[in-house]
Amino acid sequence: MFEVLVFVYENYWRGDACPELAHLERKLNAVGFEAEEIQDALTWLNDLNLAARGLQRPDPDHGTGGATALSDIKSWSPSPLSMRVYSTAEQDHLGADCLGFVTFLETSGVLPAPMREIVIDRAMAAPADPLPLDDFKIIVLMVYWSLGEEPDALVLDELCDDSSHRLAH
Repeated sequence: MFEVLVFVYENYWRGDACPELAHLERKLNAVGFEAEEIQDALTWLNDLNLAARGLQRPDPDHGTGGATALSDIKSWSPSPLSMRVYSTAEQDHLGADCLGFVTFLETSGVLPAPMREIVIDRAMAAPADPLPLDDFKIIVLMVYWSLGEEPDALVLDELCDDSSHRLAH
């Protein structure tokens, strides 16, 4: 499934540039992905689109949903005294690496609480127990992508970096 998601991310600039799921399915079949991988990815993407729509605020002038800028989402943050408590199922499925990475992104100010919740939701829908950190990073990228946002260069570098080749000093 994650190979399909990476292909979609690399070939469609933003979530709204991605074709409808039926057309995307034909394209993915033509590229050579397996039918089961495609179905898993399309189901996951559909649910991501639904979650991303939940972050869209109505336009006061037109009364319709519109794209919400990351700066607007950051302003929706909960009280500084609030704390996110992860359920046992979330802790087991995400593992220490993914939870630590979420904390890193939050404390860096690049993952506001509403986006964090979409990331956690989509990570819980992904296979594997615990979820590998590299797959989790793809999920974070896809959440940014679905909102039409590109993370800043340092965050993008962290999300795309393969940390398994790093040497600790």
